[in-house]
Amino acid sequence: MCQIRCAVDLTFSTEHEARAWLSAHVPSEPLPSLDTATGFAAHRAWERTLFDDRWSVVSWPTEYGGRNLGIMEWLVFEEEYYRARAPKRVSQNGIFLLAPTMLEYGTEVQKERFLPPMAAGDEIWCQGWSEPDAGSDLAGIRSRAARNAGDDGWVLSGQKTWASRGAFAEWCFGIFRTDPEAERHRGLTYFLIPMDAPGVTVRPIPQIDGETGFAEIFFDQVEVPDDQVLGQVGAGWSVAMATAGSERGLSLRSPARYTEAAGRLLDLYDRRGGRPSSTDAVAQAYMDAEAYKLHTYWTATKVSRGHAVGPEASCNKIFWSETDVAIHQAALDLLGPEAELLEAGAPGEWLDGYLFSLAGPIYAGTNEIQRNVVAERLLGLPRG
Repeated sequence: MCQIRCAVDLTFSTEHEARAWLSAHVPSEPLPSLDTATGFAAHRAWERTLFDDRWSVVSWPTEYGGRNLGIMEWLVFEEEYYRARAPKRVSQNGIFLLAPTMLEYGTEVQKERFLPPMAAGDEIWCQGWSEPDAGSDLAGIRSRAARNAGDDGWVLSGQKTWASRGAFAEWCFGIFRTDPEAERHRGLTYFLIPMDAPGVTVRPIPQIDGETGFAEIFFDQVEVPDDQVLGQVGAGWSVAMATAGSERGLSLRSPARYTEAAGRLLDLYDRRGGRPSSTDAVAQAYMDAEAYKLHTYWTATKVSRGHAVGPEASCNKIFWSETDVAIHQAALDLLGPEAELLEAGAPGEWLDGYLFSLAGPIYAGTNEIQRNVVAERLLGLPRG
């Protein structure tokens, strides 16, 4: 996928310390779903526990709550985190998506103001990108921001939807059209918006299980000061693409998520007597998870040597999302009707994981759009 040849650096020094800390601190019982008010609060408390011992954001600079470790050490920590079956990260929109963008584009004042409470779980972020008529076609957004009468801030109007964590988050990062006369990819600006600002209305979106993992957000003449613009006015597309690169590339979906799931799939296969009809699917899912791990470490090695990820992030996104579906589909095939048992101790977590995996090819830009990116920007094929 890239003509730059990089050796894969697989020398680590972090895993033992992380493993010991996680063994001592990971809750013995799973936390309630983070898509409920009770579960959200429990996951927020877990973020504070991580932060207090500087395990929340190990690759961040120490002044923002991190350990100033490299990307390789972060990947090692992620392996230990998933191996320990630690809670989901309720702060992931902030620490994995917004933070890398803020470290690149933010002012020093913005970094000092927003990064520490983000790392501590004191302020949870949701993403305000998708709109009713603009999902994967992000450049088609219609929500607008206009200069206020005093020319010292902005007034936001419009609607965002499918905002993960939006039902409970304190802040939203999103892009709005500040120049309606500019071409589609220009005239956009990236804003940081408090969810309790006058004019913000949050409407939770119930899922099939009744939980509210998403929300619609309405902006009715919401005033935002200039210091809550991230990057340059009118350059929101470039800033947003940095966030999208984190979402599709290294930050959001570390390989440990899939290698651990693939390991549990292999254990399930053994416990079910190695059903011959499932052998190929289980083997392929396991190999794909390992391939994604090796590719991610190769990419991380390249990044640690100063190279950008670039459009290869679209390949990553396609691969991890479809691998996730394949792992869970293979598990459901092994379990048969038993997969539908959801009571405590039953294998229903595979069904829950499968239902979530189906969203993977859609969020972070649909896989159809990502295949277009691969075709045009990596393979050089003509548009259309």
